[in-house]
Amino acid sequence: MKLVKGSLIVSCQARADNPLHGPAFMGAMALAARDGGALGIRANGVADVAAVKAAGLPVIGIDKVFSPDVPVYITPSIATVDRLAAAGADIIAFDCTQRPRKGDAPAEIIRHIRDTLGLEAFADISTLEEGLLAAELGATYISTTLSGYTEYTEPKPDLPDFALIEALASRVSVPVVAEGRFNTPELARRALDAGAYAVVVGTMITNPREITKGFAHAIAAAK
Repeated sequence: MKLVKGSLIVSCQARADNPLHGPAFMGAMALAARDGGALGIRANGVADVAAVKAAGLPVIGIDKVFSPDVPVYITPSIATVDRLAAAGADIIAFDCTQRPRKGDAPAEIIRHIRDTLGLEAFADISTLEEGLLAAELGATYISTTLSGYTEYTEPKPDLPDFALIEALASRVSVPVVAEGRFNTPELARRALDAGAYAVVVGTMITNPREITKGFAHAIAAAK
C-alpha cells in the first residue's frame, strides 16, 4: 500500500509511561484516525504495527532501539527492518542521518527495504544535505521528522521547518513528507502549500496527556 498525495498520516505512538501505551490502545487510535479521515498510520514496534493494520491503511513502521552511547535509535539496523516487515509494515521508516549508530548504514537499509523486501523506504532526516543524500541513495520518501531533534539542528523551534520542506521539494524528485510540530490544521495545510507530498501529525491527535497539559497550563496562567 502506498501513501496518497495530499494525505494526513497519523502517528499512533505512546511511550511506556503513557496510560495509552500498548497495541490495544494504538490499534483503537488507528481506527479512530481512519474514521476521522487519515490516509496513513505511523507506529512504533512490531506489536503496535500489527495492531494498527486493522485500520486498513498504509502503515509506516518504525522500531525504536535506544542505546546510551549513540544517537540513532529509529530502525537502526536491517534486523529491525525485518521485524517490521514481518509485522506487516508497508513502509519502513529509519534514521537516515549520518550520525553514529549501532546497526547498518542507511544505504544498506534502503537497499534491503526496496530490493530484498520489495517495500518502501521512508528516510527520516533533519537537514537539506541529509535529504539530498537520502534521495541519492534511493529512498522512496524523505521526511523532515528529525529537524530540531538532532544535536546540530537544536534547539527545537516552535514551528515546523517550512524552509526545509520548501528546499527539499525544490531539489528532489521523490515525495517529501512533512513531520514535526504540526499542532494545528492550518500548519498542516501550509506544509502541503510548501510542497509536501503528505503530512504526519502525532501528539496533537494521539496524545491526550500532552494536549491536556497545554490546556491546563494556559488556564493556570490566566488565574
